[in-house]
Amino acid sequence: MGGGGCKSASRTEHSSLITPKVKSAFTLAEVPEARQHIGHWSNSYSHCEERSDVAIARLVNCNDNAITTSNAVHSPRNDKGYNPLPLGEGGTQCRVRVKKAAFTLAEVLITLAIIGIVAALTIPTLVQNYQTKAWDTASEVFQRKLEESLKVMNVQGTLAGYTTTEAFVDELSKHIKITRICDNDDITTCFADKVTWGTENEEVEMADVKRASHFGQDSWGTNTVGVQFANGVNGVIAYNPTETCKQDPYSNQITGTSCLAILYDVDGFKNPNTQNKDLRSINVSSLGGSSCSFEVGGICFGTLFQPTALTLAECEAQKGELEINECYYDADYWAGAVKACADQGKRLPTLAELNTLANDLYNTTVSGGDGEVVYATMNTDKASSYGIPLYDFGDGISGFGLWSGQETGARRAYAREFYSVNTGWYSNANRDYSGPSLWAVCVGE
Repeated sequence: MGGGGCKSASRTEHSSLITPKVKSAFTLAEVPEARQHIGHWSNSYSHCEERSDVAIARLVNCNDNAITTSNAVHSPRNDKGYNPLPLGEGGTQCRVRVKKAAFTLAEVLITLAIIGIVAALTIPTLVQNYQTKAWDTASEVFQRKLEESLKVMNVQGTLAGYTTTEAFVDELSKHIKITRICDNDDITTCFADKVTWGTENEEVEMADVKRASHFGQDSWGTNTVGVQFANGVNGVIAYNPTETCKQDPYSNQITGTSCLAILYDVDGFKNPNTQNKDLRSINVSSLGGSSCSFEVGGICFGTLFQPTALTLAECEAQKGELEINECYYDADYWAGAVKACADQGKRLPTLAELNTLANDLYNTTVSGGDGEVVYATMNTDKASSYGIPLYDFGDGISGFGLWSGQETGARRAYAREFYSVNTGWYSNANRDYSGPSLWAVCVGE
């Protein structure tokens, strides 16, 4: 721009004059006067001789304290400290330009991807935790209601004394609402066809779960019964007719749970039908058609148990069915063991089968003759691994005894004794004897 003549300056020429800012902010007191000079744009102007320098500024931000400017041309400052911008003739007011921030499409997509990954990792766990909590709560509520019903039965004296699961369930239905009862030949009408059980996730056909022994309760000798409760819980119940089912109307300590074994599903027929998820139990130690506790020489031995005695009248009434020759005692524990095994579709072991067990535990050969005693050391670790309880007789001697299925008269039957230092037959075991060392075991699938 020359000093003699006056040229018309275009927008481009003004733009070329823009240099780094000289004043970045105005105080609030300076705002009114500054607004007279800032914000006006002239497409062309004259009278250049009256203005030696022109300041062009862009207003980019203002707040309660200042107006911020940028890209101003250097020109003489007035006493206010900023570059005045005179209004040119025919000029128009400038627009205020405010730069707005925004996310790019790539940034948005990356953010969404991260959110999706986090959701995929966390949501399944959250859902599983919620479902587990729901199952736990439903189980707690059901067990509380069941125990309340059993306590009422105890107070009324109707908890114990049944011989069948069917009779027990009939009484139970008076205290907790049951909408359907299914016998053991029709379990799957009341319960799922298949369930997943155990640490190995074994699939079990519920149609095969017909007796208490299929719950691991070999001494009970009762059938299972399917039930559907009004609250949506499905169950399979077996009753405990033995003396371990305690009843005392004057005691508030009895919960009644010792009188039954129950497998129940808090979700009814819905999946997953899996142990420790929707499938819970009371007094169910095993589940399945086979109740072998251990096998020796191809013989399936069940869990050892102490039998409930038959009365003389019961023995006489059932001796034909149980293949018992004679009855004598009013508390016949051997006859009770025969009945318990028969109720499971099994029997007491023969002399030869108990000889096979002795050969395995003593690593020797026994014949099984009456009164025969073989001195050898029992492998007590193996006996314990079979789940056999060893009674401590003192003086470093432990052991157990097992009834055989062979009777020697109305009063006695054969029993084999297994001591830690020897083993032998005892043919004069009184059938009315019950002690901590004498047990019964059933054999057969």
